[in-house]
Amino acid sequence: MISNSDRDDRAGDVLAVVSQSGPTVTFFDAVSDTMLAEVEVPPEPHELCFDPTQRLLWCTNTYVSGYYHANAGRGTQLTVIDPDARRVVDVVDLAPEHGPHGLALDPVRGRLYVSVEGSPDRPGGVVVIDTSTRKALGRIDTGAPGPHWFVIDSAGEKGYASNKEAPFVSFVDLQAGTFSTVEVPGSEGLAVSADGSELYVAAPYGSFTSCTAESSPLTGIRVIDTTNGSVLDVLSTENIVFPVCLTSASILLVGELRMSADESSALGRHARGRLSAFSTATRQRVARVELTGKFPLTITASPDGHLGYVAAVTSSTVDIVDLQTWEVLNSLTIAKRGEPGAHGLAYIPRLG
Repeated sequence: MISNSDRDDRAGDVLAVVSQSGPTVTFFDAVSDTMLAEVEVPPEPHELCFDPTQRLLWCTNTYVSGYYHANAGRGTQLTVIDPDARRVVDVVDLAPEHGPHGLALDPVRGRLYVSVEGSPDRPGGVVVIDTSTRKALGRIDTGAPGPHWFVIDSAGEKGYASNKEAPFVSFVDLQAGTFSTVEVPGSEGLAVSADGSELYVAAPYGSFTSCTAESSPLTGIRVIDTTNGSVLDVLSTENIVFPVCLTSASILLVGELRMSADESSALGRHARGRLSAFSTATRQRVARVELTGKFPLTITASPDGHLGYVAAVTSSTVDIVDLQTWEVLNSLTIAKRGEPGAHGLAYIPRLG
């Protein structure tokens, strides 16, 4: 149960949520869950990343419409939003790069890393942005056509890209501008430990039609040693995992996609999703939470590690989960104009 002191600590904090088909970013009060503002952005917004140094919110605009493997063309833009004034302050065009997805921030060096899809003559990669000038500084190849989520270690030296259909995760040397690969059977979300020693990778790739452990015996999270690239363990789940989030309490949150024959959408037939939680110290599951949302696609957590937020793209909702009692406290409805719905999330601490 959330205490009054926890609420006081979050007073003035804001949650930002993408609606892909909005196309919007909606801001909510982190204490009352009241909607504060809805900001229209270019199509089709996907992920969010908050830069506390510049105090700006970055958003990838990935497609003209649609979603991965079912779109009407790939976008080339990043939208820059002032989260305090709640308005768009810039649109950065990455052309000829296209299909920007994942975002990772190095606040010390003032670098933003953006994963981009490949072309017939070039693999996908990571574009490096200077956060003060908002200009591209360069590009690092990742060796796969569709790099998706991207994370970096706390030292800002290594990056990691998940690659959906490609049978490997890309290990990127951010200083040398080179990459190597570690074999996994396609990958979705990923997270890196606070000390940078372990990488947690959701695998295999989710196909919407085959998302159970019966068809994928090693469904779950690959725990990879980042020094030698060896797979140390597999944290098993009953269903395909898309989003992954590591909290400040070293709890790994994973969102499981569950299928249903009862209801269909353009994205597939989905039942209510599940949130599973693992201790990274023991590698044991510590909780299972039945979500209200369908197709969990993005997870984030409050800085204190007390609250988890799970965006579900088909139902276009965000479940708010108490990470101590493992209860769903509330579910936010995110406006959409079709499919997909709720996607990217960012927790924005109050100014000062």
